[in-house]
Amino acid sequence: MKRAQSVLYDVPGPRARRRNILYSLVFVVAVAALVWWVVASLAEKNQLEGVKWEPFFTDSRVWTTYILPGLKNTVIAAALSMLLALPLGALFGIARLSDHRWVRMAAGAVVEFFRAIPVLILMLFANAAYSEFTDVSPETRPLYAVVTGLVLYNGSVLAEVVRAGILALPAGQTDAAKAIGMRKGQTMLYVLLPQSVTAMLPALVSQLVVIVKDTALGGAMLGFSELLASVRPMSANYGANTIASFTIVAVVFVILNFLLTTFASWLEGRLRRGKKSTGAVVGVDAVEELAAPGEHGGPGAGPK
Repeated sequence: MKRAQSVLYDVPGPRARRRNILYSLVFVVAVAALVWWVVASLAEKNQLEGVKWEPFFTDSRVWTTYILPGLKNTVIAAALSMLLALPLGALFGIARLSDHRWVRMAAGAVVEFFRAIPVLILMLFANAAYSEFTDVSPETRPLYAVVTGLVLYNGSVLAEVVRAGILALPAGQTDAAKAIGMRKGQTMLYVLLPQSVTAMLPALVSQLVVIVKDTALGGAMLGFSELLASVRPMSANYGANTIASFTIVAVVFVILNFLLTTFASWLEGRLRRGKKSTGAVVGVDAVEELAAPGEHGGPGAGPK
């Protein structure tokens, strides 16, 4: 029987398939042994006793007093950071592709500067700046500092994602737009950005997940009452069940990020289904406007 061929790699033969099965079995056994060791260690330390986990399933005050308020602050900080970092990243990513050298250099300097600084340091600097130079109240200052640090760092990272996504498009897209008289701004807005969004979406989602997780840094260093910061009061008020508290909070983080990635996967599929070809689709009205005599310097423009 003829084996199916692949353009990406050679189809493994009988020996290679047996070797792959053996490696898979060894990996499964190793993971099972690791899980058994973790569970046994927790049981030895009495961390699996029902009394340590019962409050999360029987006492609603654990959720209404600690977990849900922390989750609310995490979502607020992450949502604000996403809403500000995405347009900021798009702006600086496009600026790094400008025809003007001074624009490229200024945008590149800003992006490289904030991308090189750890996000925690940016949060600490922002907190100190709000304390010294603004009238922001101490209660809301941690939120402002967390959002500022996340926006500056992730906006610079997203700028590189946008720049790479646009540069990955075939040069023929830009040439075709120029051929029908589109200006550079129109080419970027109507041709390059819509096509690059689908290609950039996996990297964008990965960075958005990083934003959600990095909100925990504000709770650790700035006293921001986010989801992870709820572990300490829960442990103090419910029998010092620290591992149980961390486990529940970790599960909530997993669910939150899973919902985010699921929505992004649905959006990516919808965008791909909406594109029947890789070429840009320019409406008839847009072509007529571009080709109108005396407008935009298009092909139909008459002598001035």
